[in-house]
Amino acid sequence: MDSDVDSDFYGDGDHASQLQERVDSFDVENYFQARASHSGRPLPGAIPTNNLTHLHNPYANIDYAWQLTETVESFLQRLPPETTPQNLKTPWIFICNPFIPRAAKVDSSDTRGEDDAEAPEEDGSNVQMLVTGAEERLDLLRSFIEKTEETKKSKAAKEKEIAKEKSRATSDILNLAAMQKVRAGKWMLFCSPREVNEVWEIVAKSTADNELGIAAKVAPRSETEDPRKDRLVCVYTTDFSNKADVERVLQKLRELKLVEARGRPIYYKPDAYTYIGISSGNPWGIRASIYSSLDSFS
Repeated sequence: MDSDVDSDFYGDGDHASQLQERVDSFDVENYFQARASHSGRPLPGAIPTNNLTHLHNPYANIDYAWQLTETVESFLQRLPPETTPQNLKTPWIFICNPFIPRAAKVDSSDTRGEDDAEAPEEDGSNVQMLVTGAEERLDLLRSFIEKTEETKKSKAAKEKEIAKEKSRATSDILNLAAMQKVRAGKWMLFCSPREVNEVWEIVAKSTADNELGIAAKVAPRSETEDPRKDRLVCVYTTDFSNKADVERVLQKLRELKLVEARGRPIYYKPDAYTYIGISSGNPWGIRASIYSSLDSFS
């Protein structure tokens, strides 16, 4: 690599080197130890875990979710996603795996929002601490990208530097998520509105029977729904870093004819990415999923 170009990047009035030092010195564990005195948002009441043979429902008393007092068939009849309107009272339709205890949810039609649009959290999780640390890390990444783009390096060299830093940033963010016990993630299925009842019935029954993950959700019918636009069904797993379990759920979805049979791959996204705004077309250029059904997990 040309040494003159390198000196332009690393020796410009110490600005670039200071930025690089900030990035290199970002330490996940130290970050949260330094902020241990901050309690973050209050945790919802945890479901007791001393008796795992007891059935659990983190969505108890939430109208837009399955209740243990009703059969899955009754739930599907009560809230068919093809025709159930999406509104503040029914933002999503949820079902839990009653064999896996998780922290209780509250009704997101009140004051809480995106936190309750995702999987039930494990006891001791702290979404706010994750968001705080991840936002700082993303700010560092944005600054790094901007500074790199200003250099006289070739386009290929810039892209290589930026790609490397994106990889570091995503690794740091996922480590933050694991440290704060925000480890759930989801396989995302898309189907047409006319198929959504059928697909949701398969997913809902398999979730309640302890064959898939910790929970699942489906999007209700939007008032402005385009019949050509697909609906989203999410199948949640406990831990995005547990590749064996992520793959197990994928294989079960294959057995249920919900993957290749629909003609396209499906993707897996950590809930942590949703909480911090990493979606398709995000400003950092980070891929919005960490796995796909085309990946090899061996």
